[in-house]
Amino acid sequence: MDFWATIVVLFRRWYVTLPAFMLALGVTAAVYASIPTTYVSTASLVLTIPTSGGVEVLKPTDSPGLTNPLLNFGNGLNMAAVIVVTALTTPEEAVKMGVQPGGDPTISVNNGSANPETLTESPFVFIIAESKSPELARDVVVRAITEANAVLAGQQKSLNAPLATYITIHTVVSPTPPQAQHGRKLRAAAVAMCIGLVASLCSAFAAESIGQARRRRATGGPANADGAELDDRQPVRPRA
Repeated sequence: MDFWATIVVLFRRWYVTLPAFMLALGVTAAVYASIPTTYVSTASLVLTIPTSGGVEVLKPTDSPGLTNPLLNFGNGLNMAAVIVVTALTTPEEAVKMGVQPGGDPTISVNNGSANPETLTESPFVFIIAESKSPELARDVVVRAITEANAVLAGQQKSLNAPLATYITIHTVVSPTPPQAQHGRKLRAAAVAMCIGLVASLCSAFAAESIGQARRRRATGGPANADGAELDDRQPVRPRA
């Protein structure tokens, strides 16, 4: 059936199409309202070395020149970032930050990539928290920053690293104000609307089929492709 024939059917069965379409709108609105709005807060951290470098000077007379931490990045910082990311994604650390598995809020900690092969290529740590409560989303990010500092300090202490060489975490982007996220609600509403439109079309064609079947029973003859009735009593001429 072509496009215009479909339009004709929809208008002919308007008493079915219109209620079905209104019902689809109602279901779409209900789906949109049923999904709660969530809020996202983020923060960006970077690991840096102390200004005196990564080696503790034992003799003050041999003290080297001071180094700009932002000009001295290496694989050591990248590996330390991986350690922090890995530690913060454990269930134990999640509980410390107020995150329950499968509940609200949720948190994501990475170094800019979810690919395990590229985890050691960045000294950054990105924290993303999402919650139905804007205040809770930001609080989780603040707790995550505190835990990141504690994890990094604990790892260096366990390795007996000199205190003067401790890697530190610099906050590049402080916890951002929570931003409302409507993408999930819009996607769910779009899916519901598409299903409603398909249901409207199906109901219109179902009503058309039922109407044609009733006409066939009333006239006692089959209907042709245009909906007109054929008379079975007319003789069929044989082909030459």
